[in-house]
Amino acid sequence: MARPVIAIVGRPNVGKSTIFNRVIGDRLAIVEDKPGVTRDRLYGTGEWNGKPFSIIDTGGIEIDGEDEIMKSVRMQAELAVEEADVIIFMVDAKIGLMHADEEVAQMLFRSRKPVVVAVNKVDNENRMDEVYEFYGLGFGQPIPISGSHGLGIGDLLDAATELLPELEDDGYDEDVIRVALIGRPNVGKSSLVNALLGEDRVIVSNVAGTTRDAIDTPFEHDGQRYVLIDTAGMRKRGKVYESTEKYSVMRAMKAIERADVVLVLINGEEGIIEQDKHIAGYAHEAGKASVFVVNKWDVVEKDEKTMQQFTQSIRDHFLFMTYAPVTYLSALTKSRLHKLLPVVNHVSEQHSMRIQTHLLNDVVSDAVAINPPPSDKGKRLRINYVTQVATKPPTIVCFVNDPDLMHFSYERYLENKIRAAFDFEGTPIRIFTRRKSDED
Repeated sequence: MARPVIAIVGRPNVGKSTIFNRVIGDRLAIVEDKPGVTRDRLYGTGEWNGKPFSIIDTGGIEIDGEDEIMKSVRMQAELAVEEADVIIFMVDAKIGLMHADEEVAQMLFRSRKPVVVAVNKVDNENRMDEVYEFYGLGFGQPIPISGSHGLGIGDLLDAATELLPELEDDGYDEDVIRVALIGRPNVGKSSLVNALLGEDRVIVSNVAGTTRDAIDTPFEHDGQRYVLIDTAGMRKRGKVYESTEKYSVMRAMKAIERADVVLVLINGEEGIIEQDKHIAGYAHEAGKASVFVVNKWDVVEKDEKTMQQFTQSIRDHFLFMTYAPVTYLSALTKSRLHKLLPVVNHVSEQHSMRIQTHLLNDVVSDAVAINPPPSDKGKRLRINYVTQVATKPPTIVCFVNDPDLMHFSYERYLENKIRAAFDFEGTPIRIFTRRKSDED
């Protein structure tokens, strides 16, 4: 189930990124504490009044061009209109209504998407009068906010989330494994889809106005049913998409959210680039089972050490995903293709595995006995009880005397011990620490 999308659009320097960061709150900071996680600040997730959503900061898209600011703003707005269910149109109370704002408003009108106008930099009561001129944009009541002071953000989210569509179930049975293929352009996603299906289906559509959602292709192999969610099927020919690599990350994110297993495709011929890390980082953050698929392996010159060295290179670049297995194949010649689906099945099982509480506690007790938590200012972490509270991904809660004493390094140590005992290959594990209350 993909979350509905809110996009923030507006001229430069109206404060889009500040609002974006306020809406997604601490989620990014938590992720960035972990070593090796690379990400830009284009795309985040949030929840308000029980409604989950994804949010795009179009200010994160920088477009070079002779026509500078307006060209950039226009393209950002086009991209947001294409992707979003609701648009937050930001303007600046201090500067007032500008011609550029009116141009963006015209574009948004044509889109027929719901729009909420946010008037930023309304830092005090005296500024309220400056909000009224923005009624002229024609999108109803503007909402005064202050990104720097955090004022009015709740009102803005109330208005935006009220306009979001309801989450819809995709209708697939529980035993169907949803597989998303992600990777930068020309890595071979469509070729791999065709190889898995055993026939050349036309994946890429050039018809204007075709669905902006992923193209789903159901198929069955050895009695197991799958759905391939192919991001390559969504590539548009428009100039707006060719202007920014970040677009492909944004599109991949939608497919990732709906998937159980994410295949992170890497071009064996070209090796690993920075964008691969961005895309894989989203799969990790979304808590999905993942497999690295090194494609075009047929054209790589190799000896008996090449595969081992390439795997080590993946481990070095993707420190945050050491749990993900690596497979090598050629979608074109279908060599080693038969090895892929058994790995997909295995990581899908691990992703939905549930461990009995007493077994989990035994493993954690042994881990603590071997390596007790370090003390901090004379206080030592005491783990009272551990239980798994969710699957997809496996999510474990540790009840302790003081959550502040759980250091990241010790949490990683416990994760490694849990993995050693129960495998969990291919899936991230979420570990949360809660204070054990006296009533427990």
